Amino acid sequence: MIFYFSGTGNSLWTARQISSKLVDDKVYSIPSYMHKNEIEFCISENESLGFVFPVYSWGPPQIVIDFIDAIRIKLKGNNFIYFVCTCGDDTGKTAEIIKKLLLHKGLRLNAGYSVIMPNTYICLPGFDTDSTDIRNRKLSDSIGRINYICDSIIGRKEIIDCNEGSMPQIKSYIIRPLFNKYCISADKFHVNNKCVSCRKCEKACPLSNIVITNGTPNWGKNCTMCLACYHNCPVHAIEYGSSTRKKGQYTHPGI
Repeated sequence: MIFYFSGTGNSLWTARQISSKLVDDKVYSIPSYMHKNEIEFCISENESLGFVFPVYSWGPPQIVIDFIDAIRIKLKGNNFIYFVCTCGDDTGKTAEIIKKLLLHKGLRLNAGYSVIMPNTYICLPGFDTDSTDIRNRKLSDSIGRINYICDSIIGRKEIIDCNEGSMPQIKSYIIRPLFNKYCISADKFHVNNKCVSCRKCEKACPLSNIVITNGTPNWGKNCTMCLACYHNCPVHAIEYGSSTRKKGQYTHPGI
């Protein structure tokens, strides 16, 4: 059983790759369960349980935290619990955060991995999508990395194999809370005159936070800054403030 959250497709593609190699492990979208009052699962004996998600400001997205906090999981014995996080560069203390979240639910984390994928965050100055060469290299390298991860999961290897990067404590426990407080908001999203009312942004939003009114997208308050709307716009009509007009777009080519 693999639970995933994905905005631009990196984590969805990763979850599907892991599922195809583990054969019996199906993928389930985390947002599809968030409207339920009770989220309860029973894990069969010897079954593995995985969480796949992107890293947002050196930690798991809030929706992943809320999901883990809400779920009730009944284990049958000899289960293997792991996570795989996709990131543009490094993860900070993501593994430590996930481990504590699971422990609070009475679940023991057995393994955790990171997979470097093309950058998607573009909302702050100095942040943009990768060049074509870097993007292609990351996508190519991710195949071998996921094969290694799958072999480790199948072999029940207990390991935390994440690229924490430099100053992980500062990034995850000082910068990240500030980012979550001041930078997680849909208030600056808007469209320019290129918008063709195709509704792709509305369909792409995993949290159903966009509603088209009179042909124009309107953003609600339930935003996790996954940027699926921005990256899926076919005419680059969606902007975030005034800083993204000339920045790139990206969605995983395998989705």
